[in-house]
Amino acid sequence: MAASFSCFLRGSVALLAPLAAGLALSGCAGMSETVAPAFADPGKYELYDCKQLEAERKALAARTADLQRLMDKAETGVGGAVVSELAYRNEYVAVRGQSQLVEDAWRRNRCRETPPNAAPTAPAPQPPVIKPAPRSGSAAR
Repeated sequence: MAASFSCFLRGSVALLAPLAAGLALSGCAGMSETVAPAFADPGKYELYDCKQLEAERKALAARTADLQRLMDKAETGVGGAVVSELAYRNEYVAVRGQSQLVEDAWRRNRCRETPPNAAPTAPAPQPPVIKPAPRSGSAAR
């Protein structure tokens, strides 16, 4: 009987450990806003011009959205909170930190968004090339 209770206890601990880890790690999620800059190099964007900063802003926004989708998807599965935290949270926090630094540089440089280009216009039609008709030997005489 003691052996079966021991097996039950080990099995319960094995099931509850991921749940406890997920709960412990989920407390870190609220800290991500204040900790994020600690995961990024503060001097990385100092020499970027507005065009480079704009491209970096777009890339970081896309990566942040991708990571958020991946975390949301992971959380729908069994033990998803743990998987989400372990697989994606660190990169998410790092990308958010980089985004904050890019935004700071953007404001410091007084950058403006590039207006989206109008629909690409087709090249202007070229006038038709008129070739002279070939001359026949009898008409030339």
